[in-house]
Amino acid sequence: MRELTVDLGQYSYPVLIGEGILDRTDLYKKYINTGQVMIVTNETIAPLYLERVLRSLGEIRAEKVIIPDGEEYKNLETMNHIITRLLQNRFSRTCCLIALGGGVVGDITGFAAACYQRGVNYIQVPTTILAQVDSSVGGKTAVNHQLGKNMIGAFYQPRAVITDVSVLKTLNRREIQAGLSEVIKYGLIRDPGFFAWLEKNIARLLELDSEALVYAIEKSCRNKAEVVAVDEREAGERALLNLGHTFGHAIETGLGYKDWLHGEAVALGMLMAADLSFRHGWLSAQDVTRITNIIQAAALPQRLPDGLDANTMLELMSVDKKARNGQMRLVLLQDIGKAFVTDDFDRTRLEETLKQYSSAMEQH
Repeated sequence: MRELTVDLGQYSYPVLIGEGILDRTDLYKKYINTGQVMIVTNETIAPLYLERVLRSLGEIRAEKVIIPDGEEYKNLETMNHIITRLLQNRFSRTCCLIALGGGVVGDITGFAAACYQRGVNYIQVPTTILAQVDSSVGGKTAVNHQLGKNMIGAFYQPRAVITDVSVLKTLNRREIQAGLSEVIKYGLIRDPGFFAWLEKNIARLLELDSEALVYAIEKSCRNKAEVVAVDEREAGERALLNLGHTFGHAIETGLGYKDWLHGEAVALGMLMAADLSFRHGWLSAQDVTRITNIIQAAALPQRLPDGLDANTMLELMSVDKKARNGQMRLVLLQDIGKAFVTDDFDRTRLEETLKQYSSAMEQH
């Protein structure tokens, strides 16, 4: 088992990564100091792993909440259901929630933990690549609004993250591909050596090679932990983690949080960010080609979905958490491994990028 720490002073916590650690009772007991535990999971994950986690808790009896599977259910209605179950079971402020699932389960469980009685403990047990390398680490919790993704939420750190790479074997191919987009992101924003490693090993990751997975997940989490440690609440460097996300969130919102997975939208968003960076003369054509090739190798989208044109994307992108004083801000690239945040970009060039990916690329 590998262990790294998200260093946030008194709010520091471990990220534990290994094979078969889902069943280790000692790990849960170390971070649960209460008899009131509630596991939140979804309809897809529950039949696969819920009983295993319940057994791993030993003598600790846990309540369970099973929510529908899908980004469209990451909303206040679902969160209210979780809060209601906590109240019905008379859970106190010393209780602990366990988020067993992907990014949606982790985000909504973390937000429920942040809100219930002004904050209770929770543990992340991520079951997708995307959740293991990104959303489970860093304490961003939220639900969506029909007008914008992750608009209602809080920064609230877990007690621990327990990442078992063996659970990834139950993912379908599309979920594996989508998860790799966030892995690629870390190479693009701050780790060119890791990006070069990914170019050589993307096929191993797609085939769920255990050694490659553990390395990529630990490398991704370490990159994120370092960023979060210096900028927990996204006042500066942490914003770089949003590479491709302004584009991606607009796609998700435009589709009503259906049809595309988060990682798919982010992958196309990173391509658009690279293209826009090139149009400004900040990124070389060679680097754009490398980025396009790795997105293609991971079988991720390279074209906007039907029904989302440049004008619609512009409108949706303007409703973004990173905007300041009504001014859109984007994460762009100067080099592979060097990202920056700016509002000083040419809107005409942005429109050209959006048109390029809505008409000139092959259908995904």
